[in-house]
Amino acid sequence: MVLKITKDMTFHQALLISPDVAQVLNQFNLGCVGCMGAVSESIAQGVKAHGLDVDEVITALNAIFED
Repeated sequence: MVLKITKDMTFHQALLISPDVAQVLNQFNLGCVGCMGAVSESIAQGVKAHGLDVDEVITALNAIFED
């Protein structure tokens, strides 16, 4: 099974995939680990709310799984 994070996932779902997700989110100053919205807010919603590029964040998150 190939792991892939999508913009439609919630932050919580992505964080459950790998602990490295939190490190990548922190690089973008996204403190999603402690945010109550992490359970219900999609990555796309949260990233846009912070004025960031969704594709850039998703690319960085999926780079975790590249060898």
